[in-house]
Amino acid sequence: MKTEKNAKRPNLAVEIAGIKLKNPVMPASGTFGYGEEYAPYLDLEQIGAIVTKGLSLNPKAGNPTPRIAETTSGMLNAIGLQNVGVDDFIKHKLPFLREVNTPVIVNFFGNTLEEYGEVAKRLSDIPEVAGLELNISCPNVKQGGIVFGTDPKAAAEVVSLVRKSSNKPLIVKLTPNVTDITLVARAAAEAGADALCCINTLTGMAVDVKTRKPRLANKTGGLSGPAIRPVAVRMVHQVVQAVNIPVIGVGGIFCAMDALEFLIVGATAVQVGTANFVDPRAMLNVVEGLEKFCIDEGISDIRELIGSIKL
Repeated sequence: MKTEKNAKRPNLAVEIAGIKLKNPVMPASGTFGYGEEYAPYLDLEQIGAIVTKGLSLNPKAGNPTPRIAETTSGMLNAIGLQNVGVDDFIKHKLPFLREVNTPVIVNFFGNTLEEYGEVAKRLSDIPEVAGLELNISCPNVKQGGIVFGTDPKAAAEVVSLVRKSSNKPLIVKLTPNVTDITLVARAAAEAGADALCCINTLTGMAVDVKTRKPRLANKTGGLSGPAIRPVAVRMVHQVVQAVNIPVIGVGGIFCAMDALEFLIVGATAVQVGTANFVDPRAMLNVVEGLEKFCIDEGISDIRELIGSIKL
């Protein structure tokens, strides 16, 4: 990293649910593969953590194509949670991550309570896994298509089950597609979450006006990118006020100034998603920008900025 000559480098280290991060910047699940895919483009030991794409109990092929559509200031995706499955991940993906001196947080999901619990159990005894990120934005097959993350009671049920299935630090990723995100946030915290991550993508749709067909085969998809950042900042601010556990902010972060908005409203760390597709080194740019901002502002520790908003 480049710093001003003779300037003392600020401390960028933070801690999430007992996981020590050298800086508060990590990838958003689903935008960074399993980590190894980005190794040719950036030093994985210069980011705070590696967050894998979501894992399910069994391999998942995902949705038909087209699965991505560019939008104004963002993108829509309907990948369909394609992944290799938890057993293949442990056998073929973890060996690479084992050699990287950066905490590994594994995102996972299930279609039923039983699946959530089983995946968490299989990851629980693996020392290379620093923590689990529980995605509750998935349909609950046994409950007629309800999404766990939109109902406080359902969210509490799955968080409680996973908490009993694993002793790993548990981060719960929240969906923004609710009337009041604080209700689900409180339910997750009370059920045993060690930290919360918000927000996931907003449901959206785009249409090709010439063919008059949806631009995604799935018709709807998740909107991400700079277009959703103001919504994400607002929701992170609300969640921080509602719970007493750390919050990770995510949504449209492309530069250090974007990340700083989340930290100032109270996020302890941030995740970078869509920007990784634009520039594989985006996270390093954010880290360098945070360091420069602290130096310029005379801030010796990044934690001085967390929750420093003046209302």
